Amino acid sequence: MARPQVNRPVTDNRPHRGLSRRSLLAGAVSLGAVGGLGAAGCGRVPDDGKVLGGSLLDTLRDQGSVKIGIASEPPFGYVGDDGQATGEAPAIAKVIFKRLGIDEVKPVPVDFGALIPGLKARQFDVVSAGMYINPVRCEQVLFADPDYLMLDSFLVKKGNPQGIRTYADIKKKGLRLASGKAYAQIDYAKAAGIGDVLVLPDQVAGLDAVAQGRVDAFAGTRITVKAAAEGSGRVTATEPFQPVVDGKPAYGAGGFAFRQSEKNLRDAFNEELLKLKENDYRELLRIVGPFGFAKADMTDLTAKELCG
Repeated sequence: MARPQVNRPVTDNRPHRGLSRRSLLAGAVSLGAVGGLGAAGCGRVPDDGKVLGGSLLDTLRDQGSVKIGIASEPPFGYVGDDGQATGEAPAIAKVIFKRLGIDEVKPVPVDFGALIPGLKARQFDVVSAGMYINPVRCEQVLFADPDYLMLDSFLVKKGNPQGIRTYADIKKKGLRLASGKAYAQIDYAKAAGIGDVLVLPDQVAGLDAVAQGRVDAFAGTRITVKAAAEGSGRVTATEPFQPVVDGKPAYGAGGFAFRQSEKNLRDAFNEELLKLKENDYRELLRIVGPFGFAKADMTDLTAKELCG
């Protein structure tokens, strides 16, 4: 884990950065793990670590469309009932790419672990899944600056009878914890000394596990846990908290990822993103607010800081 940077939160409710919402291993899956993707693109692809300017922006403008990789994970990015991409990241993508002269955004849903391999293999043009930015991923792709920060929370039984607030509470009390497949919260729990974490498909399965008493808590991001708990008479969401790894805050900030050969596209996208953040994040909040994101989730951190 890179040396933590100085955070510049917009409120005292400090979000986090560092380890990914999905595990670091998921983002480092080799191209061979995604059958057939190696032949999906054409032209020369730079060696890992080699950054080129690229001409993809001009190509996308000419064709009038861009393919975005999503991981079907509400509220970050998923396909709606109308077959169109929706969620926090696709909503931002639609605004920015339109400003760049690209009117159509086409979703390409894949497993989270296939996002970076699929991007590198040119299955799509950009990762639009709220992917956490960390040094491991920064060695493989170019990130725009983050468009949000996120704290953790737990799903617990109504009334929180065990008084769970942090991972340390679960360890100290010997309680049973679950989290989602490839969630970074698994890493946070292990860092707190919790050796046995039940891995479930998602927060919906986590809600059932907590309600049925199979586990005492389900760990996830503030926003996914809150969405799962809303309308449920069986479980509740704990107050958001800052996870800690090795005595340091484990901050998690999500952003868009681009191929290393396409610095020009990343820079143009980043320039428009920064405009959305002007005037106290007003325009960005208008876009992401419907998906549950609030001012406390906004940040002026940069990809360079998060990449370490």
